Amino acid sequence: MNPTIKRYLKALGPGILFASTCIGVSHLVQSTRAGAVYGFTLLTAILVANIFKYPFFEFAARYTSATGINILDGYYKKGKWILIVYLIITIPSMFIVTSAVTFVTAGLLENLLGFQLSTDIWSLLILIFCIIVLASGKYSTLDNLLKLIGAILLVSTITAFISAMVHGRVDTAPSFVPADVLEPAGIIFVIALMGWMPTAVDISTWTSLWAEAKMKQSGHKPTLKEALFDFNFGYWVTAFLAVCFLTLGSLIIYGTNTELSNSSPTFAHQVITMFTTAIGDWSYLVIAVAAFSTMFGTTITVVDGYGRAFTRTIELLSGSEARTKRMYILWTVVISIGAFFVISQYLNNLKSLVDLATILSFVIAPLAGYINYVVIFSKDIQQEFVPPKWLKYLAIAGLIFLSVFTVIYFVTLVNPDAATALFRAIF
Repeated sequence: MNPTIKRYLKALGPGILFASTCIGVSHLVQSTRAGAVYGFTLLTAILVANIFKYPFFEFAARYTSATGINILDGYYKKGKWILIVYLIITIPSMFIVTSAVTFVTAGLLENLLGFQLSTDIWSLLILIFCIIVLASGKYSTLDNLLKLIGAILLVSTITAFISAMVHGRVDTAPSFVPADVLEPAGIIFVIALMGWMPTAVDISTWTSLWAEAKMKQSGHKPTLKEALFDFNFGYWVTAFLAVCFLTLGSLIIYGTNTELSNSSPTFAHQVITMFTTAIGDWSYLVIAVAAFSTMFGTTITVVDGYGRAFTRTIELLSGSEARTKRMYILWTVVISIGAFFVISQYLNNLKSLVDLATILSFVIAPLAGYINYVVIFSKDIQQEFVPPKWLKYLAIAGLIFLSVFTVIYFVTLVNPDAATALFRAIF
């Protein structure tokens, strides 16, 4: 094998884990809902969100490549206040985000196995299994299996996407009335959709933590080009798949008067049926297994990511450098208990829980993006690692974009009519 190609392949890892985190609720749930309810209207929202959020995720990957340490340490070196801000915005999101991905995973598991249990019981079993796997250190073995099954979902999604494009949109029901995205409910959904497109900005720290861990484990420090290749591969694959899911929802569900269920198992069945409509009934079990495995991979990655990030944050703030596994396991347990409590409050209300998680992620995105911006342009970064001017300008535009839509969201809550008028004026 060509040595250059071998080095690039060796750098792959953190970007794949990032993609595993992204290809979950934001795609299976939110992108599908966007297409099913609004057709192709929100395609622009997905593309714009991915473009304007890109710099803040890239900065995290770039920082670790430049310094050899994770960006949380960079926050601390720049100022303790930055790490405190990160902690404040992470505490509420970690329970709600974890609960949302676990809730969807539980529905897919129940749909796959066919056993009738309460969604909170399925969720509890999944969270316990996640803790056991992460505590045992067998995550890498499981992750390799999940990557293989995730690849099946990737191929299946692209196959279904092409098939749906070839066959065209299903017949529109005579009584169908298109939903208006410029109404308050539509505005709130747009913000919820963009909240996890491709995922929450504060999760950018995880990519940095995984990259640092991979360097320590392998003893190989990738070049900036190799590190960014890994990141960009994961990032833009997830963006493309978001478009695929929106397209499937638009061509197969939109216009049929089919309402996506608030019950997680029923919703799971609807999503899998969307695939079989495009590919064929024979594929139901394959898609069901792949979808569950992908979402389980997302769940365990989220628990691991928050566990790592919170452990390192507390270590830095307390002045301790002992990165103990016991502390990491403790936080995975705390996160799982909190997530289970949130799930118990949202039984049979899938869409509300998902919207809560994604909106919260969007509201804190300007702050999360800003602290990444501050750190990457600090004196710690050598000149050759400083982002190019176009990326700096895109980051500034991204901060404005995220801030404006955050204001629109709060205006919508206080004065829906004013928000609608503002939204119509912009678009």
